[in-house]
Amino acid sequence: MAFAVWFTGLPGSGKTAIASRAAAQLKKEGIDVKILQLDEIRRVLTPNPRYTDEERDIVYASLAYMAKLLTECGVNVFIDATANRKRYREAARKIIPCFAEAYIRCPLEVCMEREAHRKAAFSPKGIYKRSTGAGANVPGVNVPYEEPLNPEIVIDSDILNSYESAQKAADAIRTLFGENNEN
Repeated sequence: MAFAVWFTGLPGSGKTAIASRAAAQLKKEGIDVKILQLDEIRRVLTPNPRYTDEERDIVYASLAYMAKLLTECGVNVFIDATANRKRYREAARKIIPCFAEAYIRCPLEVCMEREAHRKAAFSPKGIYKRSTGAGANVPGVNVPYEEPLNPEIVIDSDILNSYESAQKAADAIRTLFGENNEN
């Protein structure tokens, strides 16, 4: 049965780099993984995002549903998304039988420093800088980021580099889901 792992953490914690490198490591071992990057998918779902609670509810529910459909088709999935509320991740856990949370733990100050030097890509740049503006709602700054209570995987990305973090994630995923997930 295919699995889904939700990589959660503050913006700038290293979710994308770690998920990408862990997927590449697993691919070398014959385990294919599709990464659902919310920053990329959001451009389709909400081309002009407002980042309101209502919009987040829709976006995260859609993301969980996409992951569910993919796992039902035998595709292993990494979900690369902050998901600042526990309820978003718990909703995915309820609908995906083989599910795990990977908490990419990193102090806010480190995330802010990393994000300030982020290269332009799918991820929005300057979100922490804009978090002081009117109506801003950045997880960990103006809106809560609810840390996972019992994540299956915890990676301290301020201590481990992205390669070490990815290796730790890949090792944990192999342990959690076994070798029967080769696709």
